[in-house]
Amino acid sequence: MSKSVGQSRVRVDAFDKATGRAKYTDDLCDRGALVTRLVHATIAHGMVTAIDKAEAEAVPGVVRIFTCFDVPDYRFPTAGHPWSTDPHHQDVSDRLLLEKHVRYYGEDVAVVVAENEVAAAQAARLVKVSYEEYPFVLDAQKAMAPGAPQLHEEFPGNVLAHTQIRNGDYGAASKEPGLIKVEGWYDTPTVQHCHIENHICAAHMEGDRITVVSSTQIPHIVRRVCGQALGIPWGKVRIVKPYIGGGFGNKQDALYEPLCAWLTTQLGGRLVKIDCQREETFVNNRVRHAIRTHIISWVRPDGSFAARKIECFSNQGAYASHGHGVVAKGMGAFPQLYPCPNVEGDAWTVFTNKPAAGAMRGYGIPQAMWAGEAHMDDVARVLGRDPVEYRRQVVMPQGYVDGFSKNENYYDTFRQVMDKGMAAIGWEEKRKAYQNQTGPVRRGVGMALFWYNTAVWPISLESSSCRMVLNQDGSVSVQTGETEIGQGCDTAYSQMVADAVGIPFRDVHVVSSQDTDVTPFGTGAYASRQTYVGGFALRQTGQLLRDRILDYAQELTRQARANLDLVDGVIVRLTDGRTLMTLGELATEALYSLTHSQHITAESTYQIKNNAYSFGCSFAEVEVDIPMCQVKLLNIVNVHDCGALVNPALAEAQVHGGMSMGIGYGLSEQLLFDEKTGRPLNNNLLDYKLSTFMDHPTLQAQFVENPEPTSPYGTKALGEPPACSPAPAIRNAVLNATGVAVDAAPMTPHVLFARFKEEGLL
Repeated sequence: MSKSVGQSRVRVDAFDKATGRAKYTDDLCDRGALVTRLVHATIAHGMVTAIDKAEAEAVPGVVRIFTCFDVPDYRFPTAGHPWSTDPHHQDVSDRLLLEKHVRYYGEDVAVVVAENEVAAAQAARLVKVSYEEYPFVLDAQKAMAPGAPQLHEEFPGNVLAHTQIRNGDYGAASKEPGLIKVEGWYDTPTVQHCHIENHICAAHMEGDRITVVSSTQIPHIVRRVCGQALGIPWGKVRIVKPYIGGGFGNKQDALYEPLCAWLTTQLGGRLVKIDCQREETFVNNRVRHAIRTHIISWVRPDGSFAARKIECFSNQGAYASHGHGVVAKGMGAFPQLYPCPNVEGDAWTVFTNKPAAGAMRGYGIPQAMWAGEAHMDDVARVLGRDPVEYRRQVVMPQGYVDGFSKNENYYDTFRQVMDKGMAAIGWEEKRKAYQNQTGPVRRGVGMALFWYNTAVWPISLESSSCRMVLNQDGSVSVQTGETEIGQGCDTAYSQMVADAVGIPFRDVHVVSSQDTDVTPFGTGAYASRQTYVGGFALRQTGQLLRDRILDYAQELTRQARANLDLVDGVIVRLTDGRTLMTLGELATEALYSLTHSQHITAESTYQIKNNAYSFGCSFAEVEVDIPMCQVKLLNIVNVHDCGALVNPALAEAQVHGGMSMGIGYGLSEQLLFDEKTGRPLNNNLLDYKLSTFMDHPTLQAQFVENPEPTSPYGTKALGEPPACSPAPAIRNAVLNATGVAVDAAPMTPHVLFARFKEEGLL
């Protein structure tokens, strides 16, 4: 059989993207489209009492202005989760297309539709909105306090959800004589995805059906949400997803597609475009949950855990979006990564008057690893143990099985990845070299592990569908609902299909654009599910197509079916290896035969009821200028066990991107808000300090390839895990260099100044 999986193939979309031929949403939107400009609230909490649009409507080129008083009263969810037929497992329906009850500064309260950008922008500035202002709250724990402003009547105390973990008897175990108590509070910030292409969508009508072209990760889910938001049958909506310029989870929500779909219904079916400005992506799309975590570990002198406790307070912002799933996943890592018989955990997801938090690369695990891995270094320091050596003692052992997901750690992965990381960073040598430093500029090394699982089973549905068509020339066209969002899945899919069918890589044509009218159902790109979940359907469908090809070959060659094989696009006889015909010859005969014309296709669905662990670590070396309160990252290594690599070059690129995101998370990125008004202060790429090449050393990506036994291709999560451990590794390197534990990310100069002064270094 052909063997493409495991080779570093050039991306199938490389030429089009490098030359500018790739078509994104805006490229497909007619220049005559009506354009929009949203009117945003200038208070953090309150009620719209009136909107004066007379002056704005007088601007030449303005077509219509719609306000929060005009939109239909259909509450809808936005999260990119599979639909559940069980009402108790459905996402919270808490959004309207435009909102009278303002719950965050910048909320959409009206929209201007105009013939051109200038008119839309001018009119938006002239819309006058009157408010009844209410008190607001930005902090999750303050929002839970008695008397705090309430955002949603149906969620008293602003608590969207609260879950618990209770294993063993924490209270009794913590009273064991001779235990050492290690306690810490750890904070992670609100950040934004900062993908290259801002969210954009355009909608028009054909008959009574709405077509929306959108930069989305989840076309089939957005179709459903648009139907819910407009109160129309879902089949009356068509979503087309072309190439997409990144998403990182921000586009795993229905953002402006429902509003855009409704606007075209109000404008006679005309083409309407909503194109977010960068400032709007920070506030009116989604952000990463800021989570505050409290950890207590009761440790025996030998380092073993007697009891552990964790409390997580997740800042959801104004609307539910992905809600509690993010912090619940993060807390779920706690009793697994370092197993302990007595664990108590509580996680709260809390509404505040901040922009809505949703999915972002890692889905709660970057926050969890910052807290958990910072805490592990704190424990090792109290015990006087080397952080790596200590983790070897207490980390998840080979053979560990999670009682909920049934995930199993099949290999001694953690020790394998730590060995590689230690060697790459020169751990032992540098720990010795950096001992007992006293100068103003000091160096240190640190590390952090990460835990990640793959896809969303058993929390939610996991299924994938695939369609394959044998073309006249013997090539194969492939469609799937799992979306390419820049991560390279179309290339990986091409390699998988080539091997499953038995054809050369060059003869696979993956249809990158998803169209819900014709593309087989799939829930999209999220949860590092692409190669794992999609692989099941691709292999199954490929084998079906292969069988149908060989059945037809039997007829043409008059050979026994058991003696035939398809290898590299040719039909061969197994008994002597003779080539009997090419697949192109077979395909032409099948389509044009006067005696037995046949269109050879295959389509199937696979429901996945498995999950898989993905593990790894980061090692970092830093130089800390104490008087300047600055951290310079000198070296960083990411080591992953993501199963078998489909495409090593693509895998390395994924890791580099995740490392960059993790570096920014640890050192510079934070969306700031004015405590007096709730207004975002740095919702632009000038003031929001995204990590760049200037902040990066040479990024090192290494792999341990332990094939995942439950996966058809031995793969498991890779897209998100690289972002999970760099930040705490950098934090722990700063601890090693200075002896100062910095428990709040990002470690900006003002944070370092406060901690260095507190510890007497300044």
